Amino acid sequence: MIKIVADTTCSLPVSLMQKMQIDFVPQIVNFNHHSFRDDFELSTEEFLRKLRASEQLPGTAAPPPAMYQPIFERILKNGDTALVIAPSSKVSGTYRSALIASQEFQSDQIHIIDTKTIGCNLGTLVQCASKWANQGLPIDELLEKVKDLASRDQTYFLVPTLEYLHKGGRIGGATKLIGSILQIIPILTLRDGQVEPYDKVRSLKQAIRAMVELNVSMSENNPEAYLTIGQCDSQSLVDQISEPLKLRLGLSEIPVFTAPPAIIVHVGPGLVVTSGFSKS
Repeated sequence: MIKIVADTTCSLPVSLMQKMQIDFVPQIVNFNHHSFRDDFELSTEEFLRKLRASEQLPGTAAPPPAMYQPIFERILKNGDTALVIAPSSKVSGTYRSALIASQEFQSDQIHIIDTKTIGCNLGTLVQCASKWANQGLPIDELLEKVKDLASRDQTYFLVPTLEYLHKGGRIGGATKLIGSILQIIPILTLRDGQVEPYDKVRSLKQAIRAMVELNVSMSENNPEAYLTIGQCDSQSLVDQISEPLKLRLGLSEIPVFTAPPAIIVHVGPGLVVTSGFSKS
């Protein structure tokens, strides 16, 4: 059997991963010399309360290799194969931690994929991999399908400020926008696994319209679009984007997930992310 291993940057609720029997590790959030796991010790709501009360921006750390080792040990002991669906190595050290942990076992039954994405699309990859594994796909075919879907990542997001991305060093090519941020609203994307500018507009209304058009174009006549929305403390903005999307695409619902603390540390509250995959 192939066992999927995820982490909390996939934005899937812990309860859902437990229900799907997906192994996962947390990210670590550091507040004033205190460290918290962002699976059971720190919810997004608790994180926001701490963030607003703190004079210093918190930091994050990837799960150490030691968190992966007992998972790998149990999977291998049961005669199963481990498939780690990891966030982009350009924005997280999670892939490297999993790789280091795997080297302790020197087994060809541990596979680790750098998906070059994060958030809701990572969650979709985790869910798809779990579904395909349960359907009995062999590991070679499963790896090929996950990598193919990951290569078609289409992630677009709006943030109220680039301050968090800038200070956290995750901004990539979007750093060029810092000087003119007061005059524009940037639409950001993930390109080759890191944050880059996609477009810049003059008003929030234009940004919303652009986000809608991007996702309509991606999703029309595309059964593998898997459109989702990620958010943090931004329900009004989510509604302004999701309602016209549902109308245009004839959808009754678009799954909406709350971003975990380890992502919010680097983008700040007010985040809205649309995630999906282009046609093959």
